[in-house]
Amino acid sequence: MNRLHRTMPSAALRRVRGFTLVEMMIVIAVIGILTAVALPSYRQHVANSRRADARAAILSLAQVMERWYTERGTYVGATVGASGIYPSASPQGYYTMSITAQDATTFTVRAAPTGAQTGDACGSYTYTQAGTRGVTGGSRTVAQCW
Repeated sequence: MNRLHRTMPSAALRRVRGFTLVEMMIVIAVIGILTAVALPSYRQHVANSRRADARAAILSLAQVMERWYTERGTYVGATVGASGIYPSASPQGYYTMSITAQDATTFTVRAAPTGAQTGDACGSYTYTQAGTRGVTGGSRTVAQCW
């Protein structure tokens, strides 16, 4: 036994050994509270970044539709997918792209959430040839989502 152990009282030796159960429970409670506060904020941030994917994709699809109209004088015949004018999924894959309405002079394109983004508060994004922005199937307004 070394000199330190012989001179220290037994109460001091008990404190040097480690944490008490009460101290550990307090640390776990604090970590739980911090997680409960931070996790919803993190999830909201992730959902917002995925919504940016939808907005960018739907505006790109609308631009390609305008190019189609310039070349052919009509929106009719434009499609999305492997043989279409635009991919059927957004660049990051969180939204499915579609042309929901089209005739010679008008179109409506849609970005519907899929995969991890399903059930998003903004729902599906829509955009028309007139520049009208919309959202359907969600609990938020156009102003909150666009």
